[in-house]
Amino acid sequence: MKVKEAILKRRSIRKYKNNEISKEIIDELVELLRLSPSAKNSQTWRFKFITDDKTKKLLKENKVFKQDFVCTAPLIVVCCADVESYPSFIGNSEYSNVSPRERTITDLAIASQSLVLRATELGLGTCYVGLLNEEKLKDLLDIPKNYILHYVITIGYSDEEGVKTSRKNIEEILI
Repeated sequence: MKVKEAILKRRSIRKYKNNEISKEIIDELVELLRLSPSAKNSQTWRFKFITDDKTKKLLKENKVFKQDFVCTAPLIVVCCADVESYPSFIGNSEYSNVSPRERTITDLAIASQSLVLRATELGLGTCYVGLLNEEKLKDLLDIPKNYILHYVITIGYSDEEGVKTSRKNIEEILI
């Protein structure tokens, strides 16, 4: 599958088969994240891969996610960014008014999209999940308080087609 095919095929999947994802595939996804681009090669993104039922049960019992399907996914990738590790010499200037925090979030989004597209190429379904209690999630997983944590990505072998959503016309997105 080529990247264009993965983009066209990708859907938000909320129902997964109970099939485990192999260590080889997980290792490949981790390596892909490691190689993702970032502003000034800052590599401020951080990820936690959750595959064990004990942790998923803990997250479910503590109502970390609004949607119950999250804890049924074979893999939950917690997507974080360490804004404090962003190079201090990069900041607002006459050429950019984008803060280090915003750049860090952008870098995280780029890496996350690479993860989602590769997972799609490998025959896996994914879903971005932003309805979560960030503070509870950080506490339960011992994630530093200063990290940005806006979403997780669920990954697994799809047990549904997923809904093809409508898209705006080209004229609506071009300026």
